[in-house]
Amino acid sequence: MADTGDELKLLGMWASPYVVRVQLALRLKGVSYEYVEEDLANKSELFLRSNPVHKTVPILIHNGKPVCESQVILQYIDEAFAGVGPPLLPADPYERAVARFWAAYVEDKLLAPWGKVFRVTTDEERAEWTRQTAAALGPLEDGLRECSKGKGFFGGDCVGYVDVLLGSMVPWVRATERLSGDKLVDAGKAPLLAAWMDRISELDAAKAVFQDVDRVVEYAGGIQTRLSAAAASTQ
Repeated sequence: MADTGDELKLLGMWASPYVVRVQLALRLKGVSYEYVEEDLANKSELFLRSNPVHKTVPILIHNGKPVCESQVILQYIDEAFAGVGPPLLPADPYERAVARFWAAYVEDKLLAPWGKVFRVTTDEERAEWTRQTAAALGPLEDGLRECSKGKGFFGGDCVGYVDVLLGSMVPWVRATERLSGDKLVDAGKAPLLAAWMDRISELDAAKAVFQDVDRVVEYAGGIQTRLSAAAASTQ
């Protein structure tokens, strides 16, 4: 990891894929940073002072200045450390716009419904949000085909912005598949995405920051159990 001479601190929580986004980007850039694990039930003074609006992780503190929200942080890293490591966003304005389009698609059409799978209490609701998540994978498969141009990643030969956004979710995808028993990313239906998941998981940067899937399964299962118990107590 390169020492840029900058003071760089990342406040996070181990289970958050949004924190992993930032960790993955910094690893790919080769930028040294200090990681601070936060207890979200007992947030530190630094945490609350650095993100008083949303009070969420990740928070990147660069030379004393906080940057919040994972997508904003990724773009900040790309610009602040432009001369260090590979770029996340392409230099060409059109290709950069395409990358941002697919990043927005991932957030709005894939991750929004998928996040609700863990927060509902009935099988019917869970099935509907799972259906909406699965429906978003078809266009994303086409997006990978378009962006990769036959190469290995959304960024082509190199890992790019969309790869980092989506790649940080891989441990949670595998955990979801174990919990549900269903293959969320089916190689028969989305062969490019399935191969891409395996490919990004093998990167040294990913191995360094991806969560252990067994631990994620336990954590996600606990969330579902607590929500189900809370729902039952109100009936």
